Amino acid sequence: MAFLNALPGAIAEGLIWGLMGIGVYISYKILDIADLTVDGSICTGGCVCAVLLAGGFPVWASVLLALLAGALAGVVTGLLHTALGVPSILSGILTQLILYSVNLCILGGKSLVAVDPRANSLWVNMSNNPSSILTMVIIAAVLIICLWLFFYTEVGLTLKSTGDNPDMSRAQGVNVKLNKVVGLAIANGIVALSGALLAQYKGSANINDGRGAIVIGLAAIFIGLSVSMKIKPNFVVSLIGVLFGSIVYYIIYNFVILLGLKTDYLKMLSAIIVAIFLAVPYLKSEYFTKRKSLHPEEGKNAGGGGHV
Repeated sequence: MAFLNALPGAIAEGLIWGLMGIGVYISYKILDIADLTVDGSICTGGCVCAVLLAGGFPVWASVLLALLAGALAGVVTGLLHTALGVPSILSGILTQLILYSVNLCILGGKSLVAVDPRANSLWVNMSNNPSSILTMVIIAAVLIICLWLFFYTEVGLTLKSTGDNPDMSRAQGVNVKLNKVVGLAIANGIVALSGALLAQYKGSANINDGRGAIVIGLAAIFIGLSVSMKIKPNFVVSLIGVLFGSIVYYIIYNFVILLGLKTDYLKMLSAIIVAIFLAVPYLKSEYFTKRKSLHPEEGKNAGGGGHV
């Protein structure tokens, strides 16, 4: 019964983190960059939104400025990588470290800023999960449609080609460096959007909110793609799959908490989930597919008698 009562909250929070998963999907799957900026940019989105709401800004303006702040963080990572030659994974780590100090400045040196739901007409709120779920479904649908339209424009297709084969794209006259910066800006803008909604949902922005976010994003991707790739392997279905993967992750997360697992072990649980979903395809190809290719006669003989 306690699990059923916690289910709406798990779905609402899963949808919010699912947006962050979509941002990670763009950097990790489309650009082929393991971008660790997200641990900082999701917190930046939450901090900007919370401070602006506390200052009397309307919700739409607070969310929009949070998104732009996240996009700016992505630009910094992109420029460190493309203009200064810093390896992509290290660029994300450096920006993440920079953002920790930036986020503290945004919060005015505090570790937490509260968002008063009575003083602001919030889009999502923990006290009203059905309304939050409906709002998140609408926001996610609009975001997926916008990304679908964008990635089938000429600019969007060149972004995809940059991730698939940067050398071939460069040979075709594509500005690969610019595409990486643009792609990272889009990805971190979406991540910051998730952070802004998370701050509203929880009623506060905390300096440590983004810690380990990349692991949750990867978990959402691998859980979701394991299902969506079997249904129909295309862009839109993959994005919906990431949302679904995030919801599943948070349902499992809440179920484990209800079982009595100490919260100290939740980060370890997240890492184990990601490791399992990363390992299964490898183990399948390494031990099962290879064995069938080495002993094809086993599959023929396993069926029993044949036709005479």
